[in-house]
Amino acid sequence: MEEEQSELYRRGIAARRKVLGDEYVDSVTTDLTELDREWQRLVTEHAWGDIWGRESGMSLKQRSLNNLCILAALNRPHELEIHIRGAIRNGVTVEEIRETFLQVAVYAGMPAGLDAFKIAKRVLRDEGLLD
Repeated sequence: MEEEQSELYRRGIAARRKVLGDEYVDSVTTDLTELDREWQRLVTEHAWGDIWGRESGMSLKQRSLNNLCILAALNRPHELEIHIRGAIRNGVTVEEIRETFLQVAVYAGMPAGLDAFKIAKRVLRDEGLLD
């Protein structure tokens, strides 16, 4: 996939690798088929190149915190787990994750908060940040 590189794609893949890590990015950008090749291009160019690759307005840490709120509120557990790991890579602390999900619980509902805390607890333990 990376051989089909526009400037937007190059910026997006760099941001994606910085936030999510090479292992994850390689796992979703190899073995592409006619079904998902264009999907990965779209995600890489627009979500990662256009938005995450922007150098103005917000830090990667702030973008990560925003994503945690949105993904928890939308009940997207798989993506939430991936982005909790990315948030940690972007310098988000356990305290900031806790405060983010407390706010999610109040504004998006207690079940959304409950699920977010369960996922965060598992990820933070996996990352060695919780006992």
